Amino acid sequence: MWLKLCFLLLYFLLLFVLARVFEAVVWYETGFFATQLVDPVALSFRKLRTILECRGLGHSGLPEKKDVRELVEKSGDLMEGELYSALKEEEASESVSSTNFSGEMHFYELVEDTKDGIWLVQVIANDRSPLVGKVHWEKMVKKVSRFGIRTGTFNCSSDPRYCRRRGWLKSTLIMSVPQTSTSKGKVMLKEYSGRKIEVEHIFKWITAHAASRIKTIYNSEHLREEWNKSDQYRVKIYLFANLDQPPAFFSALSVKFTGRVEFIFVNVENWDNKSYMAEIGVYKTPSYILRTPEGIYRYGNNTGEFISLRAMDSFLRSLQPEVNDLFVLSLVLVNLMAWMDLFITQGATIKRFVVLISTLGTYNSLLIISWLPVLGFLQLPYLDSFYEYSLKLFRYSNTTTLASWVRADWMFYSSHPALFLSTYLGHGLLIDYFEKKRRRHNNADEVNANNLEWLSSLWDWYTSYLFHPIASFQHFPFDSDWDEDPDLFLERLAFPDLWLHPLIPTDYIKNLPIWRFKCLGGHPDEELPESSQDSESDSESETREVSSSEREGSEDDEPNTFHGPSAGERRCRAQPCSCASQYCPSEPYEGKAARSYGSYSTTGDTEPDWAAWPPEMLHCTECVVCLENFQHGCLLMGLPCGHVFHQNCIVMWLAGGRHCCPVCRWASYKKKQPYTHPQPLAHDSPS
Repeated sequence: MWLKLCFLLLYFLLLFVLARVFEAVVWYETGFFATQLVDPVALSFRKLRTILECRGLGHSGLPEKKDVRELVEKSGDLMEGELYSALKEEEASESVSSTNFSGEMHFYELVEDTKDGIWLVQVIANDRSPLVGKVHWEKMVKKVSRFGIRTGTFNCSSDPRYCRRRGWLKSTLIMSVPQTSTSKGKVMLKEYSGRKIEVEHIFKWITAHAASRIKTIYNSEHLREEWNKSDQYRVKIYLFANLDQPPAFFSALSVKFTGRVEFIFVNVENWDNKSYMAEIGVYKTPSYILRTPEGIYRYGNNTGEFISLRAMDSFLRSLQPEVNDLFVLSLVLVNLMAWMDLFITQGATIKRFVVLISTLGTYNSLLIISWLPVLGFLQLPYLDSFYEYSLKLFRYSNTTTLASWVRADWMFYSSHPALFLSTYLGHGLLIDYFEKKRRRHNNADEVNANNLEWLSSLWDWYTSYLFHPIASFQHFPFDSDWDEDPDLFLERLAFPDLWLHPLIPTDYIKNLPIWRFKCLGGHPDEELPESSQDSESDSESETREVSSSEREGSEDDEPNTFHGPSAGERRCRAQPCSCASQYCPSEPYEGKAARSYGSYSTTGDTEPDWAAWPPEMLHCTECVVCLENFQHGCLLMGLPCGHVFHQNCIVMWLAGGRHCCPVCRWASYKKKQPYTHPQPLAHDSPS
């Protein structure tokens, strides 16, 4: 995860450097930067009208270029970046979708229940034609969509009862605007009553109602009172301009940031005394002044701070974000980081996408789970001070020059998604190249594996895990009887071989305990037979993968108390082994230990050293696979059921596909509940 985070930060750094390169190229070719001011006198009439439409100022009654130019100057300074964005937006001519409402519930859910947006709905009465024709309606939709105003059409034929209850007996236009200045307040519906059904007149009606929500100041005394007043709003933005009403983008933002930022319009058209404006630091008009508890910030002096809806929306979101804004940002970052797995993972193409899907699901699930307690904590009243300090940190950090560069780059790359995706793909291919070069020396098989080989290995693993999951050989308590009988019963159902045997990995063999068979007072190593030494060397070569820690753990275990045969017990009459002990299944002695099977006989001082055996293993002296006695120094291996065999014999038995004990048929990969030795009572006396 940290590697992906580093790669993502490196990608953001690459985007930042690339944006500066683009600025240098534009400056070299044209001789100006995006923050350079443009003189409206040098612009054509078409470009001036485009700027006014993007800012949301009506120009239908201004036929002269001089009047249009003065209106542009009154609304704010014009930069090269804003002019370029406005011209590109006009050339794009993308079709904007409009909602068709199916009934009352659909209308209520989208329009009346939406508290932070403006809706323009055309109502078509029964057996009536629409108030605005199709061509003019498409122009209207495209014009108002620049300012975040959503549009829709409600046909009364789909729900005539609701239209009658509302009084919509003729075709009309309905505008939905939040009624109060609080977040999630009530919504009021206004009906268009104008006589002229033209796009410009309808747009003026929309902007007039939207501007009525903004507090307007007409004199210096009112400004002084408002400037020194302290209320619920921590952030206020003032527009000082010589206009009849604020631009449409300013009014639309006041609806979008309801309850977070207060928008105030200061009309200085008829002011004679502007001394108080100089006292608060406003020396020219128009000016966009942001007032926060930390001080005053003049909007428009840094990179990317254009007089447009998109630029100011990005600026205010960074200063006063909602929880939903932070969640969307974290969602984008997490998914960008998860997609890095497509390039970091090496091997088959299908493997890359499988890992990618798994990473996407994991990261998004963890993100949602981690956000749930955060949302709960934010509802606590004791965290108000923490919330205020967090917003203060946001305001300090996002009013810097570096933050303005980041916002400008965000707007640039979001308006050019093809460039963003291509740079991300190029960055990923570079990561893939270096990862492949780094791993080629370590694991060439993984890098060069094709899709078929990887799918085959995945299927083998899946079927093996599905049919016979490998149980852990770590010690943990068992309290259920289901571990004894059902698995053993299912194993025995596999005989005779009428069922298809599933594939079982043999990795568990390395975890089986291994030790050497020793006799007390036995022969030294140089006196062992040659065949015994050869078998011992072969056994050592086959068990090099066994960890030394497991072997040492087996040797350091406490030995069990061995109860030897009494004088009255019968001896095994068969030929003794090299350490004078033998397995005699036909003549077991009556007093044998509970953890041993078979009997043994001793001659002289040679008997097996049971202290070297793991405590959970049964005591025996013969391998039932090869029917040979254990020789001094030979390697033994035990199964989870407790039976012991020659290491070579049982490995060949298990590797041949018979994954069960030769004696009791217990599964060789299934841990069995360890047997507890019965301890003799203190008051029991020997018989």
